[in-house]
Amino acid sequence: MMNIESFAPTAATMGGGFFVGLLIGYAIKKVIKLLAIIVGLFLGILAYLQYHQIANINWNKHQQVSEGALTTLANLTMQIPFISGGTVSDKPCSSNSLIISND
Repeated sequence: MMNIESFAPTAATMGGGFFVGLLIGYAIKKVIKLLAIIVGLFLGILAYLQYHQIANINWNKHQQVSEGALTTLANLTMQIPFISGGTVSDKPCSSNSLIISND
C-alpha cells in the first residue's frame, strides 16, 4: 500500500517540472515576439529612409541574405537530436533531409 509521504516527492518533482516548462515556454514566446517587433521596426525604418530618398536599399540583395539566414536556421533546428521532420525517431537525421530548397 502506498502512503502519501512516499508519493509527495514524486508529485512535487513532476509538478515542478511542469511549472518550470510552462515558465520557459512563456519566456521564449515573449522573446520571439520582441525580436519580431524589433525586426519589423528595422525594416519599417529602412522603407521610410528609402521612401524619403535618404538611403538606397537593394531589396533583392536583402531578400537573398534573409532567405539564406532562414534556410540556415531551419537546417540547424532540424539537427536537434532525435527530431526529424517534427516526429520523434531513434535514428539520426541524414544530410539529404536537411536541405531546404525553394523549388
